[in-house]
Amino acid sequence: MRAEPRFAISSPSLCARSSPKTTFTRSRPIESEQLARLCAQYAAEKKAEDIIALDLRGISTFTDFFVICTGTSEPHLKAIAGELHERLKSEHAVAPMAIDGYPSSQWVVADYSDVIVHIFHSEKRALYCLEDLWSDAPRLKLKL
Repeated sequence: MRAEPRFAISSPSLCARSSPKTTFTRSRPIESEQLARLCAQYAAEKKAEDIIALDLRGISTFTDFFVICTGTSEPHLKAIAGELHERLKSEHAVAPMAIDGYPSSQWVVADYSDVIVHIFHSEKRALYCLEDLWSDAPRLKLKL
């Protein structure tokens, strides 16, 4: 008796989608430098402190800019992250690919692909010190 070869069987899901497909891309083009400046501006409007933008073009293959800022409390971190999300979505049709961290972790990261925003509590910012880790990256001059 000859053994039949084993193959994985797959079939399309019979389950209906419970919500519409979400797309996390920009519908209107926006340059990465402009996006970094907007993120810094919106963070400043929510009273974020020590805002810097590191230009990683030519250094990194996964993003063009880091925007790094400090919040003074857990509610402040949440307010900064919320402001960025809402303003970029409503004014520029830009949504993050992912948001990670919680205010209670004292570090929130919003990944906008070309720009990654790090919102730290001062103690965590001093601990991780991304500015030193990426010290070879030039700083974008911000007018805040």
